[in-house]
Amino acid sequence: MRQALRLAARGEGFTRPNPPVGAVVVRDGRVIGRGYHRAAGLPHAEVEALNACRESARGATLYVTLEPCSTTGRTPPCTGRIVQEGLARVCIGCLDPNPRHAGRGITRLREAGIAVETGICETACRELIEPFTRHILDQRPMVTLKLALTLDGRLADRERRSKWITGETARAWVQRLRRRTDAIMVGAGTVLADDPELRCRLPGAGAAWRVVVDGTGRLPAGRRLFTDAYAARTIVATTPEGAERLRQRLPAHSPVTLWSFNPDQTGGIPLDELLRHLAREKDVMHVLCEGGAQLAGALVKAHLVDECHLVYAPLMLGDAAALGAFEGIGWLLPEARRGRISAVRRLGADLLVTLRPEAECRK
Repeated sequence: MRQALRLAARGEGFTRPNPPVGAVVVRDGRVIGRGYHRAAGLPHAEVEALNACRESARGATLYVTLEPCSTTGRTPPCTGRIVQEGLARVCIGCLDPNPRHAGRGITRLREAGIAVETGICETACRELIEPFTRHILDQRPMVTLKLALTLDGRLADRERRSKWITGETARAWVQRLRRRTDAIMVGAGTVLADDPELRCRLPGAGAAWRVVVDGTGRLPAGRRLFTDAYAARTIVATTPEGAERLRQRLPAHSPVTLWSFNPDQTGGIPLDELLRHLAREKDVMHVLCEGGAQLAGALVKAHLVDECHLVYAPLMLGDAAALGAFEGIGWLLPEARRGRISAVRRLGADLLVTLRPEAECRK
């Protein structure tokens, strides 16, 4: 199953609206076939693994990270192929999180006389498909927040300079994180300060959506997100007034997409509505937010962050005028929401702390 998990990870960021899945076929302790789901519309992991078998799979065992599908979509049901091949046993990491499908694939296999075991490396398999689960159950993407910080919790100095707080190892890790996501989101302030490209530069990486939250429509037309070869992958979330300002500034035939939302009670973009729109209109399952401070604070305050990666560099600014990590929250200590540190690791000279919100603080 650990092999199947490693295979499945190759599909992260490419399979939407399907989950990443890996599969391994084993006979007498020998792996005879491996596969993973590469993209929606292509064969599922089980079929890839069976197609790759160097010999007949009859009587063999299939390890698969997610319950095999039992319905016809873009491809035939995997349970039918498993039964057809005469497999003796199927070991499953986790069940399908879709209530309409959960357990149906297992029932179909058992009815065909195939032994089924479940819960193999279940925690890791569930974590692998967490974006898909969030998309299915809550109709919004999973949100991962990533911030690069000084030890005293600053995103930038008093002149809003942030390049580079963290080192090369941490920046390489961010590229791998980007590869796994369907959309990269930032606030207008980040675009104004850094003019980012918001693309994964790893070979073979997909083209994620680039989402900018700009409620007032203040961004100039010359930003790279509007002018580069990937401008058609840029979405600006704004208000009706902001959209009008941007339309006047952008070229008439600009491929940039403008989404207008009525402001929420704070006068900002309703982020929950934006996330649901991304899920519904673009099949986005996983959003990576890379700041800035106002957007990060708004997401945290709205209980919309599912996972938070804080990368701390070994330097301090010691300046109250420097940019803090989260703006616009203003909690007192009794109000502050406590999270759970799920991982701590070194990234070269920097330190990565991964934080998960408490269950009651998640939407």
